[in-house]
Amino acid sequence: MSQISISTPLIGREDELDRLSGVLERARGGEARAVLVAGDAGVGKTRLLDEVMGRAAAGGMTVLTGHCVDLGDVGLPYLPFTEVLGVLAGDERFSGVVSSHPVVERLLGGGSPGDSGGRLRLFEGIAGLLADLADITPLLLVLEDLHWADQSSRDLLRFLLSRGILQRAAGGAPTHRLAVLASYRADDLHRRHPLRPLLAELVRLPAVERLELRPMGDAEVARLVRALREGPLPDTTVRRIVERAEGNAFYAEELLAATGSGDGGVPSGLADVLLIRFEQLSDTAQQVLRSAAVAGRRVEHDLLRDAVRLPEEELEAALREAIGRQVLVPGDGDTYAFRHALAREAVYADLLPGERARLHGGFARLLDGRGHRAESAAERAHHYRESHDLAPALAASLEAADHALRVGAPAEELRHLEAALDLWSAVQASERPTGEGVDRVRLMLRASGAAAHTGELHRAVSLTRAALAGVGQGADSELAALVRYTLAGNLMTVDNLTAAFAYSSEALDMIPADPPSRTWVWAAATHVLAARHVGDNETALRVARQALDRAEELGVIDAQADLLVSLAVLEGDGRRSVEGRERLRRALELARRSGNAPVEVRALFNLAIGTFESGHLDESLPWITEGLDRARRAGLLSSPYPMEMRYLHLVVLYTLGRWDDCVRAASTDAEVLPTAGGYRVAPALYVALARGDFTAADRARALLEGPFDWMATLVAGIALTEAAALRGQAEEAVERMRSTVAALTDDTGTPPHVTIRLAALALSAVADRAGDLRLKGDQEGARRWAETATELLEPARAIAVHGGVPQGPEGQAWLARAEAEWTRAVSGPDVQAWAKAVAAFDFGDVYEPARCRLRYAEALLAADRREEAAAEARGAREVFARLGAKVLLEQADELIRRGRLADAPPTASLLTAREQDVLRLLARGRSNRQIGEELFITGKTASVHVSNILAKLGAASRTEAVAVAYRAGLIAPETAADG
Repeated sequence: MSQISISTPLIGREDELDRLSGVLERARGGEARAVLVAGDAGVGKTRLLDEVMGRAAAGGMTVLTGHCVDLGDVGLPYLPFTEVLGVLAGDERFSGVVSSHPVVERLLGGGSPGDSGGRLRLFEGIAGLLADLADITPLLLVLEDLHWADQSSRDLLRFLLSRGILQRAAGGAPTHRLAVLASYRADDLHRRHPLRPLLAELVRLPAVERLELRPMGDAEVARLVRALREGPLPDTTVRRIVERAEGNAFYAEELLAATGSGDGGVPSGLADVLLIRFEQLSDTAQQVLRSAAVAGRRVEHDLLRDAVRLPEEELEAALREAIGRQVLVPGDGDTYAFRHALAREAVYADLLPGERARLHGGFARLLDGRGHRAESAAERAHHYRESHDLAPALAASLEAADHALRVGAPAEELRHLEAALDLWSAVQASERPTGEGVDRVRLMLRASGAAAHTGELHRAVSLTRAALAGVGQGADSELAALVRYTLAGNLMTVDNLTAAFAYSSEALDMIPADPPSRTWVWAAATHVLAARHVGDNETALRVARQALDRAEELGVIDAQADLLVSLAVLEGDGRRSVEGRERLRRALELARRSGNAPVEVRALFNLAIGTFESGHLDESLPWITEGLDRARRAGLLSSPYPMEMRYLHLVVLYTLGRWDDCVRAASTDAEVLPTAGGYRVAPALYVALARGDFTAADRARALLEGPFDWMATLVAGIALTEAAALRGQAEEAVERMRSTVAALTDDTGTPPHVTIRLAALALSAVADRAGDLRLKGDQEGARRWAETATELLEPARAIAVHGGVPQGPEGQAWLARAEAEWTRAVSGPDVQAWAKAVAAFDFGDVYEPARCRLRYAEALLAADRREEAAAEARGAREVFARLGAKVLLEQADELIRRGRLADAPPTASLLTAREQDVLRLLARGRSNRQIGEELFITGKTASVHVSNILAKLGAASRTEAVAVAYRAGLIAPETAADG
């Protein structure tokens, strides 16, 4: 019985597929083998076997399949083998073999094997038939769902594998070109299942092995879900399906199919499947399982005993029955768990509403009776809420939120706080918890902080806006300011910078600087950030210095640390300078003393990016490692600065040429990053493009789906401009560069710094196009592309000096490359421009200087500096080969080949001196007569020289000869441009 359709993609079973493919290969070589394929229902056994059967058929094997069917106590004997023999009897290729075994034909005719002697003859006849078939063609026999096999089929299988087909009659080595694959459901094999003893017997045979299909990994289930659905799926939907499916492909498929139902329950068809085993249990066992389902996925024995109120002997019998049927599994610490979470969900959903509330109330009171342990608060809150006892549910939710805060679990803290907010208005004021900070506005602010820490930035903004709406006219000014500067901080994380500046300004105006207060200091610290983000550095510096004095006066050392970080970025040469990084170290020490993890992580981030921007790439990695470790310990890995550090980590690995490490780290990050963090695996996209995988462009476009995200737009712009340039699509590269810059330009009209890099990438495609047109004699077309090149370079030059802040090493290098590409587009390769670009990338980058060296080699070749060109081309090629940068490796090989740079032979070895003279004039567009006049030879002689040049260059026309000569470095580009 197949549960995974053949159309379902096979994902995450590479090792199992390789193992079974090896069995097929050995079978084709004459070594018969059998594999017992085990796995829970829906885990993907049939889909794996489908793939193996397809490979076997493609490899020339004959594939025979028999299915066992659940017919209860009344089974049809030999059903799977009868199915196989029926197929054979209807195949003309094997009719002669089948007819030579009359005992088999008798089975097909519905006869009975009769006595034990007749049964033995039947078994031997089927074994002989399979052996004869294997002599004709390599054979794959697949038997599915052995857990439903009748006794006769089990006996026949035992005979075939132990005596009949895997070994010679005398017990020698396997000889037949035969493989047997038999699947069964491991979760159906209760303790007394009749298949158990047979399996134990078979796996001891030397030619039989067992292969267990484990549940798929979360990343594999996510890939499966996305592959099954055409069009985009929200990441939240994918994550929810992954969580609920628990590695089961069939469950994932069913849950995906039900995504439009909206109720979030178990799909009806899936629930029916899951409840079958439950309904086969005794009434007492069902009663125990209903209580266990209300308790949750896992329940302690003592708690379950107190809930069901059964005598110990009856409870133990019911549990033994449920475990024997593999509905429950025993766990550590005297606990029980449902074998699969969806089984628990199905049982839970089958409860009547009143029954469900009653059972929840019972568990809530039992847990309360054990004392208010912090670790049980979440359970108590859940049970009280589901039993509709709202006042204790509210108190327990707040207790659970406090516990989550103490253990550094912001996602759980947010969930409990939002539950408390939902309950707040439903609970009478007299029954609500009291105490400092326990009111609706402050709970919303706290929830917004938890949302920000867990990476739900837009949710953080929504919660803070709701808090602002809840602040009345007569509210305390400090609370009103607190709400506003919190909102400003959250708005900055979603790039709503103008609004952030407005709210931080309001917050600062609401409370006086004197006498100094903690609230004013933090409002000022937030305003400093907002002012810097909108480009008002003068205000940012003034307020930061003033606020630092107040923070020192008050002894608010975490605010001191935060303000020192801001000043390190704002003053002098910023965090790139030695002075700036020394100030950041002081800030880090203060943050550590204060215990304020978010500020500490901010300081570590700025130290990491400061060393990167100053060109000290190796020094950046330890700061990144320390920052992520601190964020992990504080439960802040999904908050903005750690997310940026993840991205920076990949950028550093990419820049250092540690591409395999980069790809591995990106793959790991992709499994844990929230939706908003998807762009942070972008350096892996750049690696994929360089290695010729242009599907990375599709992944980059996916980053542009949904609400505008500044960093996602930046990353997608880089990747898509690069992809177009590598493909030689100049129009697409230019359009992508322009649209990205337009999208990222701020409210003041200032383009982003990435404009320089985007311009360099687009200019490379533009220069290629202009050069090709110039070689073809289309001077007008080349001129138009040269004008486009100038239009692209101008904003890059402008942003390089914007605000008077000099570019760091990386920015200067990209500008040097952009200038060199512009020169190539306007007039051809320039040796000096490319030498400058190569030198500019000498700060630890690996790939980009190699790209520039390749262009430098072209320029040297055009200038007839062949030995230098050969050295540069070979050096670049070595880098591309080591990185696996397939696209530029091919370009390097092409330059070396057409430029004859492998051994750097002299130009004269290809063309004579006179032919070189003729070629230079040919490149200027001269006719044979004009060439003759300039060289003082006849037109006929010039024609002979031209013919010789075409032959030596393998060109079919004069234009093609000039193009080939240019690429081979036989003429300089300025020669071709004369005229």
